[in-house]
Amino acid sequence: MTIGNETRVGARARGFVGVRGPQADDYLQRMVSNDVEGLAVGASCDALLLTPKARVIAPLRILRRGEDDFLLLTEPELAETVRDHLLRFRFAAKAEIELEEHSSHLVFGDEVPPGLAVPTDDYGEPAWEVLDAPPGPAVDPLSDGALEALRIRAGTPRYGREIDDRVLPAEAGLVERAVSLTKGCYPGQEPIARLQYRGHANRSLRVLTIASAEPPAPDADVRFEGKAVGRITSAVPENGAVLALAYVRAEVPADAVLEVGGAEARPLD
Repeated sequence: MTIGNETRVGARARGFVGVRGPQADDYLQRMVSNDVEGLAVGASCDALLLTPKARVIAPLRILRRGEDDFLLLTEPELAETVRDHLLRFRFAAKAEIELEEHSSHLVFGDEVPPGLAVPTDDYGEPAWEVLDAPPGPAVDPLSDGALEALRIRAGTPRYGREIDDRVLPAEAGLVERAVSLTKGCYPGQEPIARLQYRGHANRSLRVLTIASAEPPAPDADVRFEGKAVGRITSAVPENGAVLALAYVRAEVPADAVLEVGGAEARPLD
């Protein structure tokens, strides 16, 4: 695959699970949070694999490769968990569920790159995950640190950082991007609907700039008026300061000046 000199690219570690068979779409529709039956061939969507209490087992990007053929993209450490969970509840559904091996490279830009390209909005600007077609040498490579800064700036949650068994999808902003509120039943649907229509999330993700040269440790306290009101989940140094994602309680004003480890923390402008 040839890419122009101006194109930025980066490598993305991924795990892959293939689900195929005459009942693959029906089975996935009953197991994940988004409407996969409505996907056209070649289209994709974000989705969640959830416990009955709406805790996240795995975030997914689901690509419909064919009428009866789906590819699930997830974090590399979660591929076996996804496969095993789907196999455990398959029962009589006519669907094959297997791990697959692919490579994934990020290509930034509006133009669809050649090859099998899956759109992603994880980095706050148009980008594509291109599978099994590494870019050529005439590109602008992005380091893991640069990609992490883009993810944090975009406010995109990541499994193991912002997403774990302490977090509900609404708190991480996942309902808007990975949940259909009109499709049929799936594990975790009732708690999600109850919070959506009858309550509110007690905390949410915020992007902060911290006046410090050193990133704070994960789970470092975020304080407001002397009280702990949240915790840091991800942080990277950027231009002499720190760019961070944090969970902050909903009652704290959006423009509040916070404190992390004795340093001033402000919402990203």
